[in-house]
Amino acid sequence: MLILALDTTTRAGSLALARDGRLLEVAEGDPGLTHAARLPGGILDLLARHHLTLGDVDLYGVAVGPGSFTGLRIGIATIQGLAFAHGRRVVGVSALEALAEAAGPSARDDDGAPVLRAAWMDAQRGEVYARLYRRAGAVWLPVTEPIVARPSAVLDAWSDGVGHGSVEFVGDGVMVYREQITEALGGRARPADEVPPLAPAIAFIAARDSEAGLAVAPDAIRPLYLRRPDAELARERKGQGPR
Repeated sequence: MLILALDTTTRAGSLALARDGRLLEVAEGDPGLTHAARLPGGILDLLARHHLTLGDVDLYGVAVGPGSFTGLRIGIATIQGLAFAHGRRVVGVSALEALAEAAGPSARDDDGAPVLRAAWMDAQRGEVYARLYRRAGAVWLPVTEPIVARPSAVLDAWSDGVGHGSVEFVGDGVMVYREQITEALGGRARPADEVPPLAPAIAFIAARDSEAGLAVAPDAIRPLYLRRPDAELARERKGQGPR
């Protein structure tokens, strides 16, 4: 099975091509270009490098959010269009789950207890998109619901779920709020130093979910929005008028 995976939840985004559990290539985008400028040309270029065409793709995986509204719309619409044109199915993948998966195998504390993993994406406006996971066999299971909030509010909301164990923090939100994380958790915090591209993890999750019968028709893919669009909020404020 040939899988094409796309992530447009971050400014750079990424593409991955995988066949039968083997990663063929990962292509990270140029953050200086918009997703609209890179797609679908970047997909065609990736396939051409492997002497493949869109007709060779068996399954698509795409990040459904959270992330930038424009990025999500472009990414999902691109994959939907390609899948429709060639009669293929699609797996929508949470960017937070992909981030937890992309960070690699789970670690353990000195006492052998598994370490929780916190996916933190920079949501701008002083907030993060976040979700807490624990490893269960071959998958990362969510411990909390996805949230968008200020880092301090996220950490407060997670106080019961985190307990007294260690927590790995992964994502670009870690780079921005590392100090707040370490101040809140001290030595129990394990902030990552790098942000991995998400497309390879999306390809892996898409393969697994497809085997479980979770691949769907292209029109069934829906974006995961944790925050209302700026334009919608602006219209609402304008309608309210001065207070």
